Amino acid sequence: MEASVMEPLVSALLMGERAEALAAARQLLAADISRERIITEGIEPAMTSLDEKCTIEQFNLLEIMLVGRALNAVVDLLYPEGTSPPATRGTVAVASLKGDIHDIGKKIVIIVLKANGYHVIDCGKDCPVDRLVNTAAGEGAMAVLVSGLITSVIPQIRQLKDALREKGCSHVKVMAGGAALKQATTDDLQVDYVAQTAFDGLHFLRALS
Repeated sequence: MEASVMEPLVSALLMGERAEALAAARQLLAADISRERIITEGIEPAMTSLDEKCTIEQFNLLEIMLVGRALNAVVDLLYPEGTSPPATRGTVAVASLKGDIHDIGKKIVIIVLKANGYHVIDCGKDCPVDRLVNTAAGEGAMAVLVSGLITSVIPQIRQLKDALREKGCSHVKVMAGGAALKQATTDDLQVDYVAQTAFDGLHFLRALS
């Protein structure tokens, strides 16, 4: 698909223009473009561009909030409440770890997984490792997903497998994703999988069941 087809949506999202983003998404749906393609070729590239701006020097909380509002409106349009299939594929726990206050990418992952039949427990942002692990153990999660926008969370990610093992949950898979983690290897992060996109992560989870 030509990038220009998605440009109105990407531009509106990055500007935090809710109404324009909704109009662009409706036009894409009317053109019989699938929800998955709108996310992977429209929303995710927009979020990648935003991620690149979110350095300590360039961080702008208002900008993040406006983009998040536009994003939430679009994903609500793509996946209206009540349209998700029953959560039959398994339970996953999702978080951005301690020190990382960004959760836009995590929200995309949650929307995609819920729409594909997973029960998703959102442990939030700035989440300590022990809270995420305890939640996964208590809820019988099949996998733990961590989204990272800053590299300072990497040492925490490396703790997850051992922490799960100590809880008797060595069977629980750990998947990482996000701008700060996509270039890392599974060995670097000591995880089972590094997802490049939300749907890439979905395909990994599907292979587990």
